[in-house]
Amino acid sequence: MDALATGEVDEKLYSRQLYVMGHEAQRRMMASHALLFGVSGLGAEVAKNCILAGISSITLCDPSPANSYDLGGNFYLTEKDVGSKKSRAKLCKEKLSDLNQYVSVTVASDVPALSREHEDSILPLIDGASVVIVTIPLPQPLLIAINQKCRAAGASFIYSLTTGVFSKVFCDFGPAFLIADTDGEQPASSQIETILPSNPATVKVLEDHGRHGLETGDCVTFSRVKGGLVDEIDGLFDSPTEKYEVKSTGPFTFEIVGLDLSHCVAPATQGYITQVKMPKTMEFKTYGEALEDPGELMMSDFAKFERPALLHLGYKALDAFMVKNGGELPLPGDVEMANSVYDIAKSMDEGNVLAGDEDGKAKRIILHLASGSRAVLSPMCAALGGIVGQEVLKACSGKFTPINGFLYFDGDEALPDTLLPAEEVAVTGTSRYDSQVAVFGKEMQKVLLDQRLFLVGAGAIGCEMLKNWALMGVGCGEEGHVHITDMDRIEKSNLSRQFLFRNNHINHFKSTTAAEAANEMNPDLNITAYQEKVSVETEDIFGDNFYDKLTGVCTALDNVEARLYMDQRCLFYRLPMLESGTLGTKGNTQVVVPHLTENYGATRDPPEKSIPVCTLKNFPNQIQHTLQWARDVFEGIFKQNAEDVNSYLKATDYAQSLAGQQNTKVETVKSIQRTLVDERPVSFEDCVVWARNKFEAEFSNNILQLLHNFPEDQVTSSGAKFWSGSKRCPISLSFDLDSTCEDAAMRNHFDFIVATANLRASMYGIKGRTDEDYFRKILQDVIVPDFNPSDGVKIAANEEEAKEEQGGMGNPDDECDEILNSLPKPSELAGFKLDPIDFDKDVDEHMLFVTACSNLRALNYSIPTEDTHRSRAIAGKIIPAIATTTALVTGLVCLELYKIVGTARKELAVDALKNGFINLAVPFITMSEPTPPTKTKCILKGKEWNWTAWDSLDVNLGDITLAQFVEHFKTEYNLDVSMLSQGVSILYSFFANRKKVEERMKMPMSKIITSITKKEFPANQLFIVMELITNDLDTDEEVEIPYVKFRFR
Repeated sequence: MDALATGEVDEKLYSRQLYVMGHEAQRRMMASHALLFGVSGLGAEVAKNCILAGISSITLCDPSPANSYDLGGNFYLTEKDVGSKKSRAKLCKEKLSDLNQYVSVTVASDVPALSREHEDSILPLIDGASVVIVTIPLPQPLLIAINQKCRAAGASFIYSLTTGVFSKVFCDFGPAFLIADTDGEQPASSQIETILPSNPATVKVLEDHGRHGLETGDCVTFSRVKGGLVDEIDGLFDSPTEKYEVKSTGPFTFEIVGLDLSHCVAPATQGYITQVKMPKTMEFKTYGEALEDPGELMMSDFAKFERPALLHLGYKALDAFMVKNGGELPLPGDVEMANSVYDIAKSMDEGNVLAGDEDGKAKRIILHLASGSRAVLSPMCAALGGIVGQEVLKACSGKFTPINGFLYFDGDEALPDTLLPAEEVAVTGTSRYDSQVAVFGKEMQKVLLDQRLFLVGAGAIGCEMLKNWALMGVGCGEEGHVHITDMDRIEKSNLSRQFLFRNNHINHFKSTTAAEAANEMNPDLNITAYQEKVSVETEDIFGDNFYDKLTGVCTALDNVEARLYMDQRCLFYRLPMLESGTLGTKGNTQVVVPHLTENYGATRDPPEKSIPVCTLKNFPNQIQHTLQWARDVFEGIFKQNAEDVNSYLKATDYAQSLAGQQNTKVETVKSIQRTLVDERPVSFEDCVVWARNKFEAEFSNNILQLLHNFPEDQVTSSGAKFWSGSKRCPISLSFDLDSTCEDAAMRNHFDFIVATANLRASMYGIKGRTDEDYFRKILQDVIVPDFNPSDGVKIAANEEEAKEEQGGMGNPDDECDEILNSLPKPSELAGFKLDPIDFDKDVDEHMLFVTACSNLRALNYSIPTEDTHRSRAIAGKIIPAIATTTALVTGLVCLELYKIVGTARKELAVDALKNGFINLAVPFITMSEPTPPTKTKCILKGKEWNWTAWDSLDVNLGDITLAQFVEHFKTEYNLDVSMLSQGVSILYSFFANRKKVEERMKMPMSKIITSITKKEFPANQLFIVMELITNDLDTDEEVEIPYVKFRFR
């Protein structure tokens, strides 16, 4: 934590992570050194996550050779490494080094063994470390000695283990650990409606912008407060850094503690308040102290309220067993050894944790903990690697709240009710799957090998998932297969969290590269990579015959639309779907199982609110508004204008192509005239002059026109001030090449000219330049025309007027034709075309324009400006991402995969499944039972049937005739079909033409559909979905039934 925060941050590499950690925390990480004891499965995961995150250096200390259990979780070890004389640390060092060129990875090679006898060579390694992590079982006295040395050296101490499906984490960050930011959330900010002259002063925020989000005791700063008491008291709220303590009095009001403004007359209006994040100091217990008095244990599943205390006791018993047995853990399936651990636990149970265990549930946990204690499972290593990796980053950066003491986590729902026979869990000593066999048995491992899964997405979650599956053996059997698809190519910003990719993979397809990397980890993996989007358009590839062969689907997507599409596919084919997502340190997992749980689309978030047009055009009040406006300007002048010109030059009859654009055709041809003729540049100097005039038009002239229409003292028809509430009265800007904005410290005037001129030059194929002296020389000679506001200009004052403006404009054809006739004919410009520019948030020149353009408009309206980094996040709608959260959610998903595949000798029930909700920053982890599907009741053949979205009436009789179809429902379900439809086509109805009905009754079902739609079915389509309206033959009452799934091939 006290490491010097120095060094430059590679913003391209750490782009998405910087939106999680921030620049200051990233610099602290880049100056921090970690010491890692143990490079088995968990150690490899922690090292990987820390190296991807960009700490300065990490030393690996693990002199032990690789064994077959390690292969279950260490993705850099192979079966050939078992029996090697090289240590685990040396075997993994080079591949870990390849993850990040900025991180130094070394091996502590002078430690013969991690034991008390070699303490003298172990403890000196801690000097200079910011954090020490232990990820393998060590003798308790050695752990305590390492912890004490950490305290003396000012290093944080983390101890974590995974043993089968059980795990623990312990953190000691010292007696007084300073946290700069406890949760990483953006500071709460609101717009002020009024500040009342009272004692204490009372602030009311604009209600239509949401609650202020403040709590009593929080501190805030004020900026851009206007009028009233601000004019009366010199210097009040002038300093943007002065802090004021608040007392919350409601969701939209608060008092400023200790500020008496009762002597003032008028209230202040408008302005902004911003929460100030205050540092916090945490005190920790040492490992020795916490073992005896753990205090309150962190919960991860409130359905297992007693579990943390039970596992605390179980791990203490496991330690005692190791002491008695020469440091060895119990063997898989050895009932005698497992019972020995349980007996030790009973003898140590001073807190009566095992008391009242008549049903033996607590004993079952201890026995399974003991039996699987040697097993290193990839999902558990991934999950704990994410948690522990984030704790390491907290120790290095001082950002986010650490785990205080112990966290215990398990996935015991995946385990059989009793220990499996020793022969079922016997290991080979050489197989990658020994750890899984030791926990779940050989039978379940065979089922895992033969899984046929579809992984949709090969980004951060996709890479982690594929790694887990390669270690688990998913799709590695004779009948197994993994299909993976992703349209995207690899970019540099992917490398800090999509760990299967390296620098030399940039611009390669993600899916292909990820598949090749996973095959390196496990050559037995049967995998096919695609570069296709999952949608209706690709159902010729991913159709009935594709899904019909799958055993499940896993989504690793970044948009809701694709998730909903896959959800419908899984519903139709009754396939389990494993869903997960991350947002910075937050993550969620959802397991969807046919008939047991609701489907993904059963509950949805409300749609994102759009910004009203009049707000964007004339009345912005947030930086989000100005950034969206700047994006729109970019699209208009650098993309749309160029595309319109190119369309004109290519069209044989351009006037005819505009026929469907009555409201916009005049503006379109005017823009073509300006772009192609009136303002067409022939040199870069012309582009600079155009940029200067564009500045004047947007940030001075248009504002002056707005103020001419709505003067500062304008009042509404009700007598209220027009410029009040969320309407901020603007000011025009005077061009100043040296101007720097106060908030973001950016040269927006200069940046706008440089970015605009270069983008325009690029559009016309003219070479640009960026040297400041050149721009100064050109700009001093530019003559900007004077501007006088006009009286006849109509500006919408609200959303209703804006919609009216978008309505009809009379007949624009004559004006349109006149302009088109004045343009040069396309034949006169043969070979000429413009290069439209698609906005890309990761192109610095694009973001320079958008940031400068947004900030200039923000200055017009006295809105706080933002730097390029923050503007990129808002304008590009960037999802913050970090490797730790990604690893955790994929681990949780794969734990659910174990359950879906089928725990040995146990039937799957909904209470065994778990959805996960996490926030590593706080930290918060909670697992909960999924919601069952909603049921619809109907009476079928005299019996009640409660069907769900998973159900359908399946007809597998081949391509039968309509008469046979109708008869089938009479005989099989006692239903009379009164109407039958497929999509928008009605195939049969009781009121249809009798002759046509008789004709169709003799036709096969597929032929009826093709005769109506005039389209043939794709060769890979097996099913037809039909909707029926039916009545009970006995009661004549309508019966609500699910859709019919008709297999015609």
